[in-house]
Amino acid sequence: MSSDNDVYPVEIAGLKRNLHLFQVAPGVRIAIINILGDTELVKAVSAQLAPRIMTKTPDVLVTAEAKSIPLAYELALETGLPYVVLRKAYKPYMGDALEAHTVSITTGVPQKLYLDAKDRDLLHGRRVALVDDVISTGSTLQGMRVLMDKVGAEVVAQAAIFTEGDRARWTDVIALGHLPIFVDESSGQPD
Repeated sequence: MSSDNDVYPVEIAGLKRNLHLFQVAPGVRIAIINILGDTELVKAVSAQLAPRIMTKTPDVLVTAEAKSIPLAYELALETGLPYVVLRKAYKPYMGDALEAHTVSITTGVPQKLYLDAKDRDLLHGRRVALVDDVISTGSTLQGMRVLMDKVGAEVVAQAAIFTEGDRARWTDVIALGHLPIFVDESSGQPD
């Protein structure tokens, strides 16, 4: 059972949600948005993000699995653009997949992103919009950018429901809101 101190209330795209706080380091917590299964929220945020993304005239949407897949799907419906999902595990059917390294703030461990060989032609020489649910450290975003460079795609937009942490780092990201990082003052962690 969560107390009011264990959640961070937000209003996004006209909807209210209580985001649970999750410890990522001693004395440091972040608010977690999990859009998996929240069709109402995915539809609402996609309706607001899609027109803003389209001002950058992308040809393809690109996301990393798994939590942002519903967002990429709904944005594809809103924009009429195809989307590509970068995988976090290699499967033999992916052929000569390209790979990049990343570290997610929620797992804290190194991960890899893979671009399935079947998606190379769709991305080569195309303008892409990178899509994520939350952009926090930028590690996943950087991994996606590395793969787009490898395949010869031009990143024209970066979009997320929320940015997190140092707001000044994310001025070029199309986002609907910003989440703070919660630091326990007694932990000795810097703000």
